[in-house]
Amino acid sequence: MTRRAAGFTLIEVLVALAIVAIALAAGTQATSALTRNAQRQTDVMLAQLCAENELTKARLARQMPPVGTGTVVCTQANVAFTVAVSTTQTLNPNFRRVDVRVRDAADAQILQVSTVVGRY
Repeated sequence: MTRRAAGFTLIEVLVALAIVAIALAAGTQATSALTRNAQRQTDVMLAQLCAENELTKARLARQMPPVGTGTVVCTQANVAFTVAVSTTQTLNPNFRRVDVRVRDAADAQILQVSTVVGRY
């Protein structure tokens, strides 16, 4: 009578390793996506602060904002953002449209906010 050896074959072990590797790769991708999303939310929140600061300056000024564009650097939480402020005329001369675009260090646009400022 011949006895069969107990245990796993090499093929079975390799298949099990492949399944574990695929599961770990999927988990790593999911974790990476969550991390990127959290960073994106942080960047948008900080960019929102920069944009609102510029719009508040325009609203609180005692005069109409001049037509044209300007760029300022806004630092929030040790992150520098480039803020482009563009002011254009509207059909009503008592109002001006103010557009604010916030970009990150890699020059990727993060946020764009617009408002209308009236004559005081």
